[in-house]
Amino acid sequence: MAVSRINEAGLNVNQFGNRNLIINGAMLIDQRNGGASVTVSNGVDTFCPDRFRFTENHSGTFTIEQVSDAPVGFEKSSKITVTGTDSSLSAGEFARILQGIEGQNITHLNWGSANAKTCTLTFYVKSSVTGQYYISINNNATNRNMLKGYTIDAANTWEKKEIEIIGDTTGTWLTTNAVGIYIMWTLGTGSTYQSSTTDAYQAGFYMGKSDQINLAATSSATWQLTGVQLEVGDTATDFEHRTFGDELAKCQRYYQVLANAQSDAVGLCFKYNSSNTFCFADLPVEMREQPTVEQNGASGDIRITMSGSNNSFSSCTLDGDSSPRRVRLNTSTVVSGASSGAAGWWRIQNSGGFVNLDAEL
Repeated sequence: MAVSRINEAGLNVNQFGNRNLIINGAMLIDQRNGGASVTVSNGVDTFCPDRFRFTENHSGTFTIEQVSDAPVGFEKSSKITVTGTDSSLSAGEFARILQGIEGQNITHLNWGSANAKTCTLTFYVKSSVTGQYYISINNNATNRNMLKGYTIDAANTWEKKEIEIIGDTTGTWLTTNAVGIYIMWTLGTGSTYQSSTTDAYQAGFYMGKSDQINLAATSSATWQLTGVQLEVGDTATDFEHRTFGDELAKCQRYYQVLANAQSDAVGLCFKYNSSNTFCFADLPVEMREQPTVEQNGASGDIRITMSGSNNSFSSCTLDGDSSPRRVRLNTSTVVSGASSGAAGWWRIQNSGGFVNLDAEL
């Protein structure tokens, strides 16, 4: 018989879904990479899987990928591998993986007030390097911070961590469509981002204490994460397994694939005049804000078929009439063999082409 748990508001939390504030905590969705390994560029945000952003700023190098290695009850995890070492981090250097939680999803937490609610963060972690690690909780302005420590006790073994996160009664925690809370896992940090204060909020931005493990000091070191859940209350519940479709839709609020395979249709289009052709796409999920277009159309990877003619081109722009619900793409490619007002369709011509939409936090 299932045992119910009553949270601080007097509600039986086992009766309610959508209690997990983390999106894609089971690492099932990887729209950008489809499970392929990605080499991380210094100072460049790399999302893998969806909603989890890895950033490093030092001379070490990494790959990150969605892998089929996970604890019982899960199928996927995010795996970071050190491919080039940096054994001594200078003051401003770091490596981290994080998720920004949209402010509109944390309004019920009442952070920044006397009624701030306590939350519990649960996750599974596995690393080849044992020792002391830290979680960093930050607001949008990164001027309110709390560090929470955890240890990896056994190498290459899945371990479940449960961390209580008290709510901040001061500071500004946004409840807009911008980031409300950053949850960050630190994999190495220099002195600039080190603090001796843990388990309490402080002014400033910190990633760990001086005893934080530097993953990049060990060649071929690995660190993996899955089963991430942040929920209201001081006790963890079982991980909320949402359906694949529900999790995908939550991810699509921040990133959507329009077309990323050969012969994928981008959408219907029409020739506006001699130099402009518009393509329309209604989006399955309203995005967080009007997105930007992300594309790879090198060597004519995108093609318009219209009036029996094929016209290849390499790039398009997002028209000003776009919105979070629908987009209008424009190319200045001269479409031959078609008169103004002619209809057609856009598609990906070669396997390397893609047209995607980005509204990430």
